[in-house]
This record gives sequence, C-alpha cells and structure tokens, in this order.
Amino acid sequence: MPVTVPLSTGRVLRRYRAAATRAVAVTAIAGASLSVLAAADQQTDSNPVGQLSAAPHQATPVAAPVAGAVQIPDFVPPELVPPQVHDLLNGMATDHRPRTVRPVAGPVSSGYGMRWGAMHAGLDFADGFGAPIAAVTDGTVIEAGPASGFGLWVRVQQDDGTIGVYGHMQDILVQVGQQVRAGDVIATVGSRGYSTGPHLHYEVHTPGGPIDPHPWLVGRGVDLGYSRD
Repeated sequence: MPVTVPLSTGRVLRRYRAAATRAVAVTAIAGASLSVLAAADQQTDSNPVGQLSAAPHQATPVAAPVAGAVQIPDFVPPELVPPQVHDLLNGMATDHRPRTVRPVAGPVSSGYGMRWGAMHAGLDFADGFGAPIAAVTDGTVIEAGPASGFGLWVRVQQDDGTIGVYGHMQDILVQVGQQVRAGDVIATVGSRGYSTGPHLHYEVHTPGGPIDPHPWLVGRGVDLGYSRD
C-alpha cells in the first residue's frame, strides 16, 4: 500500500534531492575543468621550448634543442641549477670584470712630478724583462711603435676618454685599431729609450695634458701599494 510521507518530511526530502543534484552538477563541472587543465598541461609538455612539470625537482623531457641555442625554462628551482650555470646566467646581466687593473705586478718605483730638473709625467713600475703589461682599462689602441724617449710605446684611448701611454716596453703585442679590455696583455716590460733599467712608464692624458696617474688609478679602485699622504 502507498506510504504516506508527512508534509515536513517531504520538504526535507525535496531539499536533499535538490542539494544532491547541485552537488552532481558541480562535480561534473569540476571534472570537466580538470580535464581541460590536463589537456593544456599535456600540450605544454610537448612545447619544443621546454617547460618543467608540476612535480617538484623533476624536469619534463623536452625536444632536442637547436644547435648553439640556449634553452632557458620559465622557472627552475635554484637547487637544481648547477653552480657554473648560475654564474653564467648572472654574467649575462652583470659583467664581473674589474673596470681598471694594475698595468704590471711590480711596485711603483717613481711617482709623478719633477725629477732631475724635468717633469716626470707618469708613474714608473719596476718589473723584470719580459713581464706582461696589461691594458689598464677597456679601450682602443691608437698608436703602437717607436717613440722618442720611450723607445717603444703604446697609446690607448681609454674607456673614460683619457689616453693611457705605456712606454719602454720590450715587445708590442697589439696593433693600431685593436679593441682591448682591462687586463689584456698588450706588451712586455723592457728598457728601451731613456731608461736605466727594466720598468713600465705609464701616463694618463686628458685634453688639457698629462695628469697624475696615482689619484686617477686609486679613484678607480686600483691598489698601488702605497699612499701619497
């Protein structure tokens, strides 16, 4: 025989059925959304540019890179980046080379100023025959060859517009028009010209004439091993 359901109970059942229907609908929508996301992830994984999967510390296989190309994913956990790659990526943004270096390893043996009744317009660095002479800054070689008093010299248009003069060298290893960077070996120490022993004579010239290289070098972060104060 038919079962009679009280009015209040019927209302509860109807509310329960409506809630259940809404739950099923939400579940279906969520399932469809997850399916779409999964398909998108699958398509992303097949991207030849290369992506990482959602699983931590696990790279998704990528297509073979074009020869010579650098493959950089959108995100790589820092702990997965090898130190040498980390340094390379940092180097893309920042050049860690010093802007200015000592021209030779030897000590300063004579300063800028009057000497023996004449103007000594640079610094002398004592060093042995054949010791390497480095470009003090980035620049362009504007002269390289014989010069009165210097024997052989090299003149470099430096990165700040000044001209660096290197004198008395034994051998010249650069040529006019060559681009050099701070630290590049441009010549070797000698004793040509007016010289009493092997050393490098280094001058800095502005449009107004030579200036004292000591404060100029110190101001650019070069430790000359002594202070004039």
